[in-house]
Amino acid sequence: MIKMTRATDGKRVLRLANGLQLGTGNLLAGLFLLLAALTLAAASTGLGLTHTGLSDLVRSLFGENLAGAEDFALWTVRLPRIILGFMVGWAVALSGAMLQSIAKNPLADPGLFGFSQGSMLMIMLLLVLMPAAPKSMVTLAALFGGLSVAALLLWLVGGERSSGLSIVLMGIAVETVLSSFGALLLLYLPTETSIALSEWLAGSLFQANWSIIAFFVPLFAASVVAAFLLGPAMAAYDLGTNMAMALGEPVRQSRPLVLLAAVVLNAAAVTAVGPLIFLGVLAPHIASFLSPAVARARLFLSGLMGGILVIAADALTRSTDGALPLPLGLALTLVGVPLFILTLRLQALRKLQSH
Repeated sequence: MIKMTRATDGKRVLRLANGLQLGTGNLLAGLFLLLAALTLAAASTGLGLTHTGLSDLVRSLFGENLAGAEDFALWTVRLPRIILGFMVGWAVALSGAMLQSIAKNPLADPGLFGFSQGSMLMIMLLLVLMPAAPKSMVTLAALFGGLSVAALLLWLVGGERSSGLSIVLMGIAVETVLSSFGALLLLYLPTETSIALSEWLAGSLFQANWSIIAFFVPLFAASVVAAFLLGPAMAAYDLGTNMAMALGEPVRQSRPLVLLAAVVLNAAAVTAVGPLIFLGVLAPHIASFLSPAVARARLFLSGLMGGILVIAADALTRSTDGALPLPLGLALTLVGVPLFILTLRLQALRKLQSH
C-alpha cells in the first residue's frame, strides 16, 4: 500500500507499506532523467556517416532486414556505444557520489582519490609489458591498481575516526605521485606506444561491442543493488564521520565496503573506455541542482545524470562527421562543464533571492 504524506522537513513523500519512503520531487526528477536518457539515446541512433536511425531500428526489431551498411551502423557501432556509454557514465557518477559522502567533500571523485590513476598506471604497465594482453587481464590489472590505492589510503589515514578532510588530502598526495609516474612512463616510452596510450587516456567508446556490454551488465545490476543497500550509510556519512558513528553507523565495516564499490565501478569504467576525468564531480552536482536529495535518491539521480552526460558526449563525437576526431573526454568536458557552470550560477541566484 502506498500513502502520500509529508516528511519531517515538510516535503511530500510516498510512503510504502514496509516503511520505505520516496520524495515526490526526487521521483519526478528520476523520471525526467530517465525520459531524457531515452530521448537522447533515440536521437543518438541517427548520428553518424551512415544515413539510418530510430525508424530503421524499430523496423529491424520487428523483423525487417536492413541493408548491410545500415545494419552494421545500428547494431555494431551505435547501439553498443549508447548502451555502454550509459552504463559507464552511471558507474563513474555513482562512484563519485559515494566518495563525496565518505569524504564529506563536494569535489571528491575517483580521480581525486587516486583510484583512476592507480587503475590507469597498472593498465599502462601491463600494456607495455604485454601489448597483446587479453581484456580479462586488463580488467584485473585495473581492479588491482584501484584496490591497491584504496588499501594504501585506508592505511595512511589511520583508523575509523579519521576525518573526510584527511582522506581527501591523502588522496590528493597519492594521486599526484601516481600521475607523475604515469607522465614519466608516457615520456620515455617508444613514440608509437606513447601515442597509443595517450589516445586511450583521452577516453573513447570506439571499441564498444556486445561482449564488453555483456561483461558490464552484471556489474551495472550489482551497482543498482549496492546503491540501494549503501544509501542509508551515505546519508549518515553526509553528516560527518563522528556524527555517523554517533548514529550507530559501523564505520569500520561500511567505509571499506563503500570504497570497494567505488573502486570496482571506476576500474571497470576505466577498462572499458579509459578515464572520464571530472564526471564523478559533474554528475552528482547537476543532479542535486535538479532535485536536492540524500541517501539512495542522490545515488540513483547521480548515476542517471552520469549516463546522460556520456551519451551526450558520444553524440557530440559522432556529430562531427569524422572531420574532427573528438576524444570522449574532451567531448564530455564540452558538454558537462557548461551545464556545471550554469547550475552553479543558478544556485547562487537562487540563494540571493531567498535572502
